[in-house]
Amino acid sequence: MLNDPLSNALSKILNDERIGRNLSTVKPVSKLIKKVLDVMKDNGYVGEFKKIEDGRGNMLQVNLLGSINKCGVIKPRFSVKKGNYEKFEKRYLPAKDVGIVIVSTPYGILTHYDAKKKNTGGRLLAYCY
Repeated sequence: MLNDPLSNALSKILNDERIGRNLSTVKPVSKLIKKVLDVMKDNGYVGEFKKIEDGRGNMLQVNLLGSINKCGVIKPRFSVKKGNYEKFEKRYLPAKDVGIVIVSTPYGILTHYDAKKKNTGGRLLAYCY
């Protein structure tokens, strides 16, 4: 039974990355997982990914680049006001300007850097470095 598909997807990607695989298969697929993977792809943590239809919830095949040291879901999904990202950067990232915190904002799924530039708050979803 899957309680949190995003958490399962990120842990599967991290496990395949640590084993040394070039591909990871994530199942099931959701819009949230696709958008989080888009943000990770834009920041160079994963390569291209494609949807494979199997008739049972579908799968995503993700190309791994070997650049993920740690990634995970932030639970509970804390609300963050527009100026309070530093507190969560210190909690989830190893050093300043290393890694990203993925945030759900009114502008969509963004990194905390983009959310700071747009001067908006949101809910924390995941981190990656």
